[in-house]
Amino acid sequence: MLTELSIKDFAIIDEVSITFNEGLTVLTGETGAGKSIIIDAIQLLSGSRGSVEFVRHGTNKASIEGLFSIAANHPVYQKGEEFGIEIEEDGMVVLQRTITSQGKSICRINGKLVTLAILREFGRSLIDIHSQHETQSLMDSDRHIELLDLYASRELKRTKEEYKKSYHEFLSLRKRFKELGENEQEMAQRLDLLGFQLRELQQAELKPLEDEELEEERKKLLNYEKLYKGIHDSYYSLYGEQKGLDWLSHSMAALESAAEYEEQTKKLSEELTNAYYIIEEISFQLSMQMSDLEFDPERLNQIESRLDEINRLKKKYGASVEDMLEYVSKIEEEIEEITNKDLHLNRLEERILEAGKDAVIEAKHLHEIRKKSAGKLSKSISRELKDLYLEKAAFEVDFSFREGKEQDPELDGQKVQLNKNGIDTVTFLITTNPGEPLKEIHKTASGGELSRIMLALKHIFSRHQGVTSVIFDEVDTGVSGRVAQAIAEKIYGISEGSQVLCISHLPQVAAMSDTHIRIEKQVKNNRTSTKVYELAKDEKADEISRMITGAELTETTLDHARELLALAEKHKTLTS
Repeated sequence: MLTELSIKDFAIIDEVSITFNEGLTVLTGETGAGKSIIIDAIQLLSGSRGSVEFVRHGTNKASIEGLFSIAANHPVYQKGEEFGIEIEEDGMVVLQRTITSQGKSICRINGKLVTLAILREFGRSLIDIHSQHETQSLMDSDRHIELLDLYASRELKRTKEEYKKSYHEFLSLRKRFKELGENEQEMAQRLDLLGFQLRELQQAELKPLEDEELEEERKKLLNYEKLYKGIHDSYYSLYGEQKGLDWLSHSMAALESAAEYEEQTKKLSEELTNAYYIIEEISFQLSMQMSDLEFDPERLNQIESRLDEINRLKKKYGASVEDMLEYVSKIEEEIEEITNKDLHLNRLEERILEAGKDAVIEAKHLHEIRKKSAGKLSKSISRELKDLYLEKAAFEVDFSFREGKEQDPELDGQKVQLNKNGIDTVTFLITTNPGEPLKEIHKTASGGELSRIMLALKHIFSRHQGVTSVIFDEVDTGVSGRVAQAIAEKIYGISEGSQVLCISHLPQVAAMSDTHIRIEKQVKNNRTSTKVYELAKDEKADEISRMITGAELTETTLDHARELLALAEKHKTLTS
């Protein structure tokens, strides 16, 4: 969850630090007090585009920092490994975003500088933001297949992996077929280039590990004097009268004479004897190595020349001799392929056909799982919509295929176009009025209905997304009465599975909160700033009363506020 948020010199906020709790946190305040500015700051923290307009007038930069605590199995750990960002076992992740007055954006994760794209990757795994504008994004039909797959993620996981393998193989073969089938002039030019590269590498007569062996020999020759002195001094410290071996021999003889009187001394004597012969062998090898050492300046020149040639080739063909030898094999294969192009094109056609069949089989399996899950999803959403007083609404998942071209694979005798998701195009359809046909969501629902439909979808999908924090920015606009109460209960239901932060003007939603934060705008020294503070229990009733009347507090509105709070507590008790 989002544990703490610090904002400095951002829009009308000079400096604010907010501590967030688990469950449902509601942020309220007058229009223009800065509620949505806080959501804007969180959006920037999750990777949205920044602007110099966000930097508070008269300051050099705006800075935002968010501390998140995550569970042990959270997807962010995997992203940390992917991007080389260390996440400690305590599960703390710190996102930082700075925007300068010159428009420069600086992003950090756990103190490490990252790109905006990487910050966005982490942000999407930690925060899910929904506003009145985001509702339209959720209704985008291009995202519907992602939502359906999210709902059916467990059932789809293995089949999706198998499909991806088949699909990538299919695309790879198609790409190779296209490259090989290019016009004769391009193929002839490619053949000339490959021929030149092959001759250059073959003339070099490279040998496996040659570069490593030459580097070792070069190092030895360059350090000949140090090497010789080290071996010479070591040898003459061991060998000769009154030297190491001589004294070891005296020690060995002395211990042997005492060994017959005690078992432990006998054991030490044997170990010393073994050590003596080992060191004697080492001194012999040192003597041989000293005799073999020879400085050959001509050989050093030959090595330098050969390494220069190898390093020149490395710049063109690979980081090591092994890489270059492997490249030789690839060149030979490609030359043979181009030379016998027609034969290879025929073979590729056969392989593309087989790969297409395999991919279609997996795509069909994906379709069957999605179809089954779509039925369950439709029933779940219908139940959610009834809770939100859209009893007559009907929801359905529509499937269609994109018709393929001549070169595309077939499914049940029909050409189909494969894509990263298989063969399916998924669209969510809904009607809120009996007798009216099902249509795409954005074409049939009013503003208030869109809010409820979005909330129903969010309530279902939040169980599958695994995000740390869900944020709602005035998604309850355009509703009132019993619908407002239903929305409040639904938002609270989402908070039971993950932390929810909600900006709302509905007293019913505020009453349902576990934590209530009020945001106020104040003017000091002719500068506007935003103040944020958490309400106590009695203050919460006063704030809800103001939300009901929008004017002065009365005992009647206070009683109404207290009644809403009592109803909220009763609902929480019944659902816990």
